[in-house]
Amino acid sequence: MSEGYCVKCKAKKEIAEAVEEVMKNGRKAIKGKCPTCGVVMFKILGGKVAASSSSSSAPAAQPPGTETANPAPASPDPAASSPA
Repeated sequence: MSEGYCVKCKAKKEIAEAVEEVMKNGRKAIKGKCPTCGVVMFKILGGKVAASSSSSSAPAAQPPGTETANPAPASPDPAASSPA
C-alpha cells in the first residue's frame, strides 16, 4: 500500500488501514495507523483533485455583501419619520 513515517516509532512503516482522503485545500492524503504502535499516520500526496465538469458549468456565486440588485437603504429617512 503506502509507506509513511511514524512519529512515535521514529521509523518509516507501511500504513495499516489506509484510507485516501481529500483535505480542505483540495489535496489528496492517506490516513491510517502504524502497524506496530497504533498511532495515526498521515501522508500528504502530491497534486490537487480535479474539479468535476458539472461544477464548472454552474455560475459563480458572489461573496456576501456584494449584491448589485436594488440594495436596501442603510437607514430610514429621518424627515419622513419625524412628527409634523
